[in-house]
Order: sequence, then C-alpha cells, then structure tokens
Amino acid sequence: MKHLLEKYDTPAPRYTSYPTVPYWTDSPTLEECIQSLETHLSPKESKLALYLHIPFCETLCTFCGCNTSITKNHTVEEPYVAALKNELQLYTEKVTSLNGKNLSELHLGGGSPTYLSDYHLQSTIEFILNKLNPTEDPQYSIEVDPRRTRVSQLKLLQKLGFRRISLGVQDFDPEVQRLVNRIQPFELTENITLEARALGFDSINFDLIYGLPKQTLDSMKYSIERTLELKPDRIAFYSYAHVPWIKASQRLFTEKDLPEATIKRDLYEIGRTLLEKEGYREIGMDHFALPHDKLWKAFNTNKLHRNFMGYSESKTDVMLGLGSSSISETPDLFFQNQKLEMKYRKSILDGIIPILRGHKLTKSDQIRKQLILDLMTSWKVDVPSEMKSHVFNFLQEMESDHLVQWQGDTLTVTEAGKPFLRIVAMAFDEKLQLSQPTKPVFSKAI
Repeated sequence: MKHLLEKYDTPAPRYTSYPTVPYWTDSPTLEECIQSLETHLSPKESKLALYLHIPFCETLCTFCGCNTSITKNHTVEEPYVAALKNELQLYTEKVTSLNGKNLSELHLGGGSPTYLSDYHLQSTIEFILNKLNPTEDPQYSIEVDPRRTRVSQLKLLQKLGFRRISLGVQDFDPEVQRLVNRIQPFELTENITLEARALGFDSINFDLIYGLPKQTLDSMKYSIERTLELKPDRIAFYSYAHVPWIKASQRLFTEKDLPEATIKRDLYEIGRTLLEKEGYREIGMDHFALPHDKLWKAFNTNKLHRNFMGYSESKTDVMLGLGSSSISETPDLFFQNQKLEMKYRKSILDGIIPILRGHKLTKSDQIRKQLILDLMTSWKVDVPSEMKSHVFNFLQEMESDHLVQWQGDTLTVTEAGKPFLRIVAMAFDEKLQLSQPTKPVFSKAI
C-alpha cells in the first residue's frame, strides 16, 4: 500500500462538480441563467434546494479553504442579511416558477452561519419560508461553530423546522488546534451536541479532518475516541486540502508540519477502523454514517446524491445559491455569485443578480457529470460502450494494481482502491485530460 500511495498521490479534483470550477469556460449570460431556472423549476414535481452562504467568522482557521470574511464587527450582519433577502426577491421577480415553489432542502453554510444574531438568523429564514413553499418533509440543515453557537440559536432553529446540524470540530488535540488557530475544548462540542439532541435534532454531523499539521496516529486515535464518546449520527472525515497558492493563510505552517502521504492515509485508516468498530459505515468519499441515519439508508437504496453542499439522501433538480460566492446548479448550467462580499452587496443594491461566472454544460459534460456522480456515490459505474476503450486504457495500471475491476461494462472500485477514488474519476474527466494544468490547481489525491 505504501508503494501505491506514493505512486498515485498526484493532484486531483474533488469532483463536487463536473466540469470542475477551474475548467469552466462557456459562461452563461444572466438571461440564460434565468431561462434555465425557469425551465427546470416549472414542472410541478421538480425539486428545489436552497443554499445560503454566510461568509463571516470571528477568527481565521488556517486550514480553511472556504470563502470567508474575518471580522468581530457584527454590524456587517444587517446589510448582508438585507442583501440575501433582496437577492431572493430579485430571483422571484425574474423566475415566475420560483414563486411559491416547493422547497425540498435548505442548507446554511459558511463561514459560520451562527455568527448571525438570533434576530438576523430568524428574519432570514422566515423570509425564505414565506417566499417559498416547504414540502411535506423538508430537509433543513445548518453548519455551526461550537465556539460561537448559543443554545438560544438551537432553540430558534428547532422552532423553524431544522432537525439536522453539522458541527465544525476538525480535531480534538490541543496542539493541532493551536496550529490551525481553532482552540475548541471538548466540552464546547459536547455541550452543543447534547443540547441539540435534547431539542430533537435527529441527525448530528461532525466535520473532522485528517492530514492537518502535527497530527500523529496517537493524536488521531484520541480525536476519534473523543468523537465516539458523543456518537454523532454522521461524520464527514475529510482529507486536508493543502492549496496555499489559493489560501495564503495555509502558509502559516509549512509542508514539513504536514504528514507525508503514507502517514496521512494511516490517519484515515485508524479513524475508519475505530468508526467501523462502533457501527459506522463508510459512504462514498470521506463520509460515515450510523445505520439508522437517512444518509446510510440512501446509500443502500441507490438514492445517495452529491453536489456542492456535499452528500445528501435525495436528488434535487435545481440548487439555488444565495450569498457571496454561492454556486447554483441546474441540469445544464453552473453559475457562481461574486466572491467578494462588498461586490456582492453592491450588485444587489444596484438591482442586479450578482453572477460572476459559470459554465454551460455540453451533452458530453452532462454525461460525464452523471458518470462521476455514480462513481462517487456507489463506488461503481456503468461505462458507455463508446467510452470503455479510453477508460479501460486510462485505468489499466490501476486494474493491474487491483484498485479497480471490470465486470462487463461495469467498473467497480475495490476495497484497496477506495483511497484512490479521485484518481479513478479522472478517467472520465475530458476537460482535465485535454488541458493539463501548468501550475498548481488541485490538492493531492491522498
């Protein structure tokens, strides 16, 4: 395995989308975005997911690759919340089928959504729910920072219909926390977890990261054991993405502080072993769930879905992103908002939907997008006959290394091949193969 990890530890996309963002080329006009939304939201049975990006954090976590705005000045809340409401208002004015549309999923991410005051959190969510029509069993979820989240916020969210909560944890080891500038004693995470359960939240997720500076096998064992004391329903056990050419804050520690590829994979394996011993099941890439959780049930019934928000238990037809840097998705388009919060708000003030860039998916893009999605959600994919020769040749060495196997036209990732899922997905990535990057773009695959 050490030889294989060294052999295949190359930069690779994470495939939360296809084409991946660096290969977006044919950007749609605002009119094309509006038309695509109209087309795909018009059918009564179509499903809508809404994502709200709250970029604010009071302190900077140096591992973070998200689009954030670091400030302790909470006066930024009011104009930003106003912009979110006005952005949705602009969409409802231009997309007639959005008015009163059934809302299947609502997710708040960041940044840190619990940066907002109770008042601004409530007014934002209530505005959305008044504009849209929640389905019979809507899925509302929110990312929270245990260092900032208040019990009053949890009570408010529960009252508004939220039953799913995701806690940013990353690591419980004090030295690792110091290096990534996220001091978070176990008791803070424990308190929010227990309060959420007492209020009726039925799906609690922990975000953990392996590959952080100074992590060791012993410190990872400690973090997983502390996690198991609280037994969250889901765990996102992410590989740290080291991209200092994008995120300058990651230069606050050096590559020498990071575990090498073989040790990094050992960190994951010790985590996986401990989690599976306690009844968790591995789902897709970097995710675990207990058998009672809906995510595990979706995996077992081939309903698991994946998009920019991560894994979910059902597919939606349209994902509409609100807020700075948010990405929206329809079957034939991706489009992203202005990244800078000030530019985003100015566009809204000018009455303009703040789209910065996007990509119009070709027929080939749409086919490859689905193939990569199948691979990422089930560990296997049925390869179209016209692609099989190319995919077979691309993965021939991985097959020789027993990382993938064929049964007719079905390609399956073996147990040994699971660490290399991102590399396998590259076999379907036409954009990457036609235009190899000449400078760093993606984090390493392992």
